[in-house]
Amino acid sequence: MAYRKTPAEISRLEAARERLIGCATEVVAEVGWAQASVTAVADAAGIAAGSVYQHFPSKAALAVEVFRRAAGREVEMLGKVLGGAGDAVERLAHGVEVFTRRALENRGLAYALLAAPAEPAVGAERLAFRLRYRALFAEVVREGMAAGLLPRQNPEITAAALTGAIGEVLVHPLGAPEELATEQLVADLTATALRCAGAPTA
Repeated sequence: MAYRKTPAEISRLEAARERLIGCATEVVAEVGWAQASVTAVADAAGIAAGSVYQHFPSKAALAVEVFRRAAGREVEMLGKVLGGAGDAVERLAHGVEVFTRRALENRGLAYALLAAPAEPAVGAERLAFRLRYRALFAEVVREGMAAGLLPRQNPEITAAALTGAIGEVLVHPLGAPEELATEQLVADLTATALRCAGAPTA
């Protein structure tokens, strides 16, 4: 009869895997993908490098999981805001503001998610998640058009422009060591996003 892990063993392995992902996320936020070696992650987790491979077959597999978890949280948060209270224009503005503030609060991780050099597997995940961001923006633009708050447009193109512009605007501030004028950046990026969608701005 093949050996079957007990519930306690499964729980222990799952807890160890989750801790490893958490430590890897912290390492990536601090040094980026290229420097987040298996050894660096193992040291942060207080385990031997070989133990990492009990949970992930390769560094790339671990990196992909880190990216999916971190980016997934951001997509989920943006989805909640864009689908929350207020009219479509208010939700669009609030979504851009929340996304920007969250990025600036965790600059190292945000830079890793948006722009830091990474191996192809992580690059492929970036492209997949951009499509998810685009889908969220496209939906709120459609709602704004239907309510007469936004002019007629191709919501998919607008959503792609918003996704690209927000990421591009944030790349330098996230990678810059100097202090940021956070409030001005949030206000400027939000206003730019509203202009892109054709919303009236103050």
